[in-house]
Amino acid sequence: MGDTNTFVFAAQKRSCSDDVDGGDAKKLMLFNPMAHSNGDPAAALASARHEFGEHGGVNMSIEASATFTVMEAETMRRMFTGELGPDRDFFVYSRHFNPTVLNLSRLMAALEGTEAAYCTASGMSAIAAVLLQLCSSGGHVVASRALYGGTHALLSHFLPRSCNITTSFVEVADLEMVDGAMVEGKTKVLYFESISNPTLKVANIPELSRLAHRKGVTVVVDNTFAPMVLSPARLGADVVVHSISKFISGGADIIAGAVCGSANFVNSMMDLQQGAIMLLGPTMNAKVAFELSERIPHLGLRMKEHSHRAKVFATRLKNLGFKVIYPGLEDHPHHELLKSMHNKDYGYGGLFCIDMETEERANRLMNHLQNHGQFGFMAVSLGYYETLMSCSGSSTSSELSSEEKVLAGISPGLIRMSIGYIGTLEQKWSQLEKALTRLEEYGFTNKN
Repeated sequence: MGDTNTFVFAAQKRSCSDDVDGGDAKKLMLFNPMAHSNGDPAAALASARHEFGEHGGVNMSIEASATFTVMEAETMRRMFTGELGPDRDFFVYSRHFNPTVLNLSRLMAALEGTEAAYCTASGMSAIAAVLLQLCSSGGHVVASRALYGGTHALLSHFLPRSCNITTSFVEVADLEMVDGAMVEGKTKVLYFESISNPTLKVANIPELSRLAHRKGVTVVVDNTFAPMVLSPARLGADVVVHSISKFISGGADIIAGAVCGSANFVNSMMDLQQGAIMLLGPTMNAKVAFELSERIPHLGLRMKEHSHRAKVFATRLKNLGFKVIYPGLEDHPHHELLKSMHNKDYGYGGLFCIDMETEERANRLMNHLQNHGQFGFMAVSLGYYETLMSCSGSSTSSELSSEEKVLAGISPGLIRMSIGYIGTLEQKWSQLEKALTRLEEYGFTNKN
């Protein structure tokens, strides 16, 4: 097992005199195993540092303490001046840094191929903190028209009222429109989703990043829909945000978020006087971080199955005549773009949409799929092992006005489906067919 004294020593709280000079203690450790993984997120995760339990357990211990002791009074002073920090295993208070949460942050950085990451209490808190860190009063954001409703409301209503931060919404597929909306010296952030919620439009991350960087604009990408599938930082993005509650959690039982980026940026968000995460306090509970750390190692396996089944079901539904939107289908307008950017082993994502044109038709289809076919659940969110379905216009995109929904391409009858992997593929297809057959018996179809 190696030198046992090393393990005993590592488990002890270090004193001020144990420390030696070397490097800037204010900085987080750089976690960049992606550099040695040929770009594969699973290989990067396997290269990330593994934390052992306090007594040598294969799983790390949960550090549930809110506050931490020091062995010498002088150590506390040095921690508060920033001379000693979490990069050397010195911890003060869990709203600042917690060892268990920091371990999850290392995994998220490995997953996204960034130098550092910080995990938060929710996806929305991660998004809000990033925008507030990058923009001050009078700041300007250019954002995609097709965004999660909560993000859209934050940008269009909350930030202008509370912070005097304004947003221009654009069609991110129109590169000329995006370029024209960004004003050099004024625009601080270009914000978009890698695969849009709920319309499943694919962003040209390399080209959008090039345009933004030419004008000194920071590129922030929400990669919630495509963990493992896309690596935005490797494609040119500066900051990647996640709602970990979705695919990464996989259990529909945890609310959490993450910010992934350069060590300088993540450290700026944890600054004692100017850091948006530090001062707004969207703290992740250590027990939640432990749970998520145990799920990330099998994320790659889950994403492969989510993507595989989504493609099979989308293809079969399209062959039956339904209007299906899925970027893995060759007739999707962004299929070739996604194919050129994605990590090919993980497919094209686990979501597709069926456009039933009207809300009444959408609701009737979902009712039959849940209550007669037992194919899935009518519920918001995504990334669960069961299939989840919702009519986006009247649920997760309800914050948008009718005009904004039209501009975003959200039909009143658009059903977003997050395809699960429980049961066998043919078993679930049979359940789907049963529900569709029952609808046809009632003379109800919406085929092309």
